[in-house]
Amino acid sequence: MLLLAATPEAWFERAAGSLDTLLVDHANCEKKAASTALGLMFAYADDTGLGLSLARLAREELRHYEQVLALMNRRGVAYARMAPGRYAGELRRALSSNEPERKLDLLITGELIEARSSERFCGLIPRLPDDIATFYHGLEAAEARHTQLYAQMAKAHAEEKGLDLDRHVRRLAAVEAELCTRPDPQFRFHSGPPLDA
Repeated sequence: MLLLAATPEAWFERAAGSLDTLLVDHANCEKKAASTALGLMFAYADDTGLGLSLARLAREELRHYEQVLALMNRRGVAYARMAPGRYAGELRRALSSNEPERKLDLLITGELIEARSSERFCGLIPRLPDDIATFYHGLEAAEARHTQLYAQMAKAHAEEKGLDLDRHVRRLAAVEAELCTRPDPQFRFHSGPPLDA
């Protein structure tokens, strides 16, 4: 299994009681997911097959951003700037610094983030109001597709460059699991459980 640890129950309990923060950070996550896809397109512009896959993914992430904002508007939740959590930054620090390993790590990191999002959407569905739960049910399936897309791109790159895919996945998955289970002072969509859990 790609994810080495399940999201702690305490995180779900905090999320269910922090809907405004959850939705605002979720909107930010959708923007960042689109930005990540675009960043990879520019960084590896010579890989047109990758670029086409990422273009489709970026469009879908931006559509999700629009949908989260519409849901927030219906619920009267104001958009606000939020300081980023530790998750993405610490995952990025774990990336290889040299190519072609860095490209592989970026793709694996995308896979891990999408897989964690899918897991959290699935766990949130029974705990949330019906309008959010219905929306998250659809997103869970989309995130699962995105996970598979990143996995396919990582596998193709590893095979092309003769890289040890499993070794890279194990290393990054261990970092990701630690970030999602270590107590966290901030509540975010990808944070760990609260400090007082």
